[in-house]
Amino acid sequence: MSITSSRNPSVPEGYSPVTAGQLATVVTCLDMTERPVPGAVALPPGVTLEHEAAPAPAAYRQLYRLVGEDWLWSSRLVMGDDELIAILHDPRVEVHVLRSGGAPAGILELDFREPDACEIAFFGIAPAFTGSGLGRHMMHRALELAWSRPIARLWLHTCHLDHPAALAFYQRTGFRPYARMVEVLDDPRLSGILPLTAAPHIPLLR
Repeated sequence: MSITSSRNPSVPEGYSPVTAGQLATVVTCLDMTERPVPGAVALPPGVTLEHEAAPAPAAYRQLYRLVGEDWLWSSRLVMGDDELIAILHDPRVEVHVLRSGGAPAGILELDFREPDACEIAFFGIAPAFTGSGLGRHMMHRALELAWSRPIARLWLHTCHLDHPAALAFYQRTGFRPYARMVEVLDDPRLSGILPLTAAPHIPLLR
């Protein structure tokens, strides 16, 4: 579902306290409405991007943790199997796994459930491959896969909990910011969804 911009009078200007045990982050929504000029999409030798049809929840969560634990990804970890399967096995949702030398290196999830649109629901590289350039190659493939469908809009969102270079990377790719909002959520490390050692750069407030 698309995120639209609206002014929320419950978020006043200035500082607002955040309850201990919660996180607050600024979310930026970005989109593109025209297919970009094709770029180089060839992956390096030994690197593949494989479509995983109807992945099993356990295998999906393992990859999701590998890529997203440092950035406190947790939304798919709190879902029950039935809810997660309903998403992953929907033919309008595509999960692609980036592999390097056979080892999982990244995840790309494309969601075509909104008419005439595609959301890059999840996009990330495993920590061992950060800075390798594989993210750039995977994004080229993501654009090619998304725009191979009859869509009018491709969109995604990122936040301050993601890699600090993520927003600039998406803008260089051709995405344009169109909305900003504040998200407040329970810290998944304190509920045991993620280990206390996850994302050490983000302080724990108990």
